[in-house]
Amino acid sequence: MHTAEATYQSTGDGLPPIQVADTPSVSARNGLFGLVGVILSVVVVFAAAFTYRDLRVDTVEAMIPRDVGFWLIFVIYYMHGPLFEWVIFRRLWHVPFVSGIMALLRKLVSNELVLGYLGEAQFYAWARARANLIAAPFGAIKDVAILSALTGNAATVIMLVLAWPLVASGSLGMPMRSVFLSLGVVLLISCAILLFRKKLFSLSRRELWFITGIHGLRIITFIAFSALMWHLVLPQVSVGLWMVLATLRMLVSRLPLLPNKDIVFAGIAVFLLGHDLEIAALMTLMAVVTLGGHVLAGVISGVAGLIETRRSA
Repeated sequence: MHTAEATYQSTGDGLPPIQVADTPSVSARNGLFGLVGVILSVVVVFAAAFTYRDLRVDTVEAMIPRDVGFWLIFVIYYMHGPLFEWVIFRRLWHVPFVSGIMALLRKLVSNELVLGYLGEAQFYAWARARANLIAAPFGAIKDVAILSALTGNAATVIMLVLAWPLVASGSLGMPMRSVFLSLGVVLLISCAILLFRKKLFSLSRRELWFITGIHGLRIITFIAFSALMWHLVLPQVSVGLWMVLATLRMLVSRLPLLPNKDIVFAGIAVFLLGHDLEIAALMTLMAVVTLGGHVLAGVISGVAGLIETRRSA
């Protein structure tokens, strides 16, 4: 005779865990989301394998650093997103480190190689398949995604204000009409989020401020480690100037209506540094290395997800 066993699920709002009966319907629901997680894990593995054909390591092989320090910094640079998100979900759900990091890596690779925000759907399925995490994780995942966009928008506005004399001079090749339209979109989205914040957000104010702070640290880490990597490849350029360029790169990447972002950023880099060939090679190098990181992370995290699902079945 089957007896319902109680499991405790974190509410994510600082309150004691809630008690939920482990009924056959709950087990079936968890199994369904586990199946979705398996399918998406397979998608990640195949997407990573398919993307491998785009790697052109031979074109930048001579420029690939042999310095161990570069690769240590690159690992931190690549992993900073999943690591900071793990800190957030560890606070909300007490997510374990290894399986949590693997799930967040699959989320990152899904968004980068397959389809934007598919990673959030995959992470949602992973969380729902684990009854010991939380009963309804959608609200928390939604809040984290919205705050990520809102924090990025705020950083974009701040960076644009600081860089305005340089942008307005026209020297960077950024079309002013596109800049103003992009800024308008950023401000409109941010104002809409703030206006409807009581209906959009599910977590407590304390948790929302914590998540916003983590996203802020994530942006600073991205800029700092980008500058350190570039400096190791082209040490003749100071770290401070690389940080300025990394900041401008993030600004360009977050302006939604700015056309040809890669070309604009390359023009900015050449204007500030003057190393035409070196800058072009550096951008190619970083594109290849990052793509290689996606492929490796996709295969490892996808296989880890399949193994984890099989063990919990």
